[in-house]
Amino acid sequence: MENRRHSCSHVLATAVLKLHPKAKLGIGPAIENGFYYDFEFPKAIEEKDLEKISVEMKQIIKKKLAFLKKEATIEEAAKIFKDQPYKLELIKELAKEGHKKVSLYQTGDFIDLCAGPHVKNTGEIGQFKLTSLAGAYWRGSEKNKMLTRIYGTCFQTAEELEKYLWQIEEAKKRDHRKIGRELGLWTFSDYVGTGLPLFTQKGALVRRLINEFIEELQSKQGIVQVWTPQIAKAELFKISGHYDKYQENMFSVKSNYSEEEFFLKPMNCPQHTQIYASEPRSYKDLPIRMADFAMLYRDEKPGEISGLTRIRSFSQDDCHIFCREDQIMEEMDKALDMTKKVMDTFGFSYQYRFSVRDPEHPEKYLGDDKTWEKAEQLCEKILKQRKVKYFLGVGEATFYAPKLDLIARDSLGRDWQLSTLQIDFFMPERFNLTYTDHQGQPAKVVMLHRAIAGSAERLMAILIEHFAGAFPVWLSPIQAIIVPITEKQNKYGQEVLEKIKQTGIRVELDERGETASAKIRDAELQKIPYILVVGDKEIKNKSVNVRVRGEKVLGELALEKFIKLIQEDIDKKRQV
Repeated sequence: MENRRHSCSHVLATAVLKLHPKAKLGIGPAIENGFYYDFEFPKAIEEKDLEKISVEMKQIIKKKLAFLKKEATIEEAAKIFKDQPYKLELIKELAKEGHKKVSLYQTGDFIDLCAGPHVKNTGEIGQFKLTSLAGAYWRGSEKNKMLTRIYGTCFQTAEELEKYLWQIEEAKKRDHRKIGRELGLWTFSDYVGTGLPLFTQKGALVRRLINEFIEELQSKQGIVQVWTPQIAKAELFKISGHYDKYQENMFSVKSNYSEEEFFLKPMNCPQHTQIYASEPRSYKDLPIRMADFAMLYRDEKPGEISGLTRIRSFSQDDCHIFCREDQIMEEMDKALDMTKKVMDTFGFSYQYRFSVRDPEHPEKYLGDDKTWEKAEQLCEKILKQRKVKYFLGVGEATFYAPKLDLIARDSLGRDWQLSTLQIDFFMPERFNLTYTDHQGQPAKVVMLHRAIAGSAERLMAILIEHFAGAFPVWLSPIQAIIVPITEKQNKYGQEVLEKIKQTGIRVELDERGETASAKIRDAELQKIPYILVVGDKEIKNKSVNVRVRGEKVLGELALEKFIKLIQEDIDKKRQV
């Protein structure tokens, strides 16, 4: 698929040069689900121009022009691209790196500086669509000129393309930034700062319910809650390795009364080591399992911040398990069991990414090869024992441990990384964390890092898009709303409100002077699971007229029967 998309980017450049001969070429790689190509146009183009370019591309594809690989010396390449300044810049860099020749690909009259590979001919490209225009600095630097980037997508069949385009449109409708604003879950303020969300009463409730759900599962596995400060001395992070390997992502903190260097913590693990180290430990005490929902802070680049999926302040269901080596497999197994329950509850299908070191960049990682190999072998062993579907992620390991990263697939077929499990031999060694073994000798403890939901804020964003804002009943901020037909029924509505509230159900009464139809419409827009309409008939029968989210009308039900119905709906989550 990557070859097809990369080839389509060449066809895009071919078409652009035919329509705009004086355009200057940047680069045109394949990306996830598509491709792009950067151009400098003599005159700005608009979205409406994409159709003309698409027509030209289709003509080129029909000709089944071959992709021919060639080699040229640096001097020959410079002559070929003498009118293309961005290509000349790349050629000069290759020359500085010691290259004597460069790779080129020719398609018809078009030739590009490219290492390939490509499909055999343009007829094998499949189905494509140009999707958007954007500005992009040459080579990603604000110091360089702004170019025009044309994005496109490409699939083998028309059916795959249509499915993807539907997915994109549906994703726009489900955008958590849009729905979160409409549901009044959170806000941002320039006075507070970029990437620092402020949760409203309803948003804070959803966030808390997610954390309470995870805590409910953790407590069943003997995991206890701890709490640690949001700041720590630099010395802690120097020992853990974060100071050297992760500092660019950390916020520094200045004291008015001390010269000591402090940082906001980007993760909980270094501070948890100090709870473990606070008293002597015996082999009989292990495993020790501690979880922490404290806030974390990471200095994300402003251009990479997006809604709640990438922010600067967030909580994480961090659990750290300090255990003996012979306990690793059992503890990892328990963590994977818990992960399955969470994914089943939210209706995600999933697989794991086995994240290992990048062998080309050993400087990114702590420790020795032998210990890394042992940790990686243990991770792979647990995956194979459980017959878990996984794929390899080279270079995706943290700087201190390999990972099992859960990749969840939502209702639109998109993949999200959620939970992570790590086997860490290095941090306990750096902090000299030990226990007394059965022979009375000190032994090194192993530290397992585990986050099931990951960031509650990020998970909330994913769930909003997964459910299109229609949270399951147990997670909905308002589970039912009472709508009197006129003001005459407000008193009875208040009685219904009090009776339902006594059961712990989150219910509200809409006493506004609006029409019943307007109040029902507002409740539907707020995606409230149950709307209870009450009129004179319901007062007489001590009942409610029930509408279920999604236009389904159950009709008149005795109040007690409705309460039983909604409680059963809420309890479905607990049965997982």
